[in-house]
Amino acid sequence: MIRTLTCLAGFVLLAACGDPQPAGPPTATNETTAPANEAASAPAPVPDTARVRLETSAGAIIVELDGRRAPVTTANFLAYVDQGRFDGTSFYRAAPTPGAAERGFIQGGIRRSYRRMLPPIAHESTRDTGLRHEAGAISMARSAPGNAMGEFFITTARMAQLDAHGDDPGYAAFGRVVEGMDVVRRILAAETVPNAGSGSMRGQMLADPVEIVRARRID
Repeated sequence: MIRTLTCLAGFVLLAACGDPQPAGPPTATNETTAPANEAASAPAPVPDTARVRLETSAGAIIVELDGRRAPVTTANFLAYVDQGRFDGTSFYRAAPTPGAAERGFIQGGIRRSYRRMLPPIAHESTRDTGLRHEAGAISMARSAPGNAMGEFFITTARMAQLDAHGDDPGYAAFGRVVEGMDVVRRILAAETVPNAGSGSMRGQMLADPVEIVRARRID
């Protein structure tokens, strides 16, 4: 799996020769609840940078979003923050790299909860933004380019296989962790349920999901 392109449950895991790979790609889940019928409001201006504090049951994580280079993805994340749609959600997935457990990513967000959903957004490729999946990158989880909504992931190491390359559009990085990487690493190391989850997520579901108590701008 380390040196090959692998297809998992219909999702392509991007590979970079020589780089250890996580156990599965950052894909969106399929939890459903009652849909919301809310009128859309006019989008707020996107700042060049914005900081968001994620208060979790494991500690605080502060991310800095790059609205200048990834305006669509940043605006989407801030909409979820400003409307309180991340409050009460969780980090529910830990995907360490086989043979290199300190490398990998954690995934959180709305888990496809209809009542929290906003419309999917256009994919902002790392090829276009110049942002990369370095250690501490925050990026959008999705099952296909252009259907990301309210699920995201944070990496703990450089993961070049998640960047765009060749014909593969990669994932949409849009910022980085500026405080709280110790919290991210603790979540990555937390216990998972061996048989929980399906497809690429099998065995990566946290036994005790880490609650995202609230998400707030701090800039």
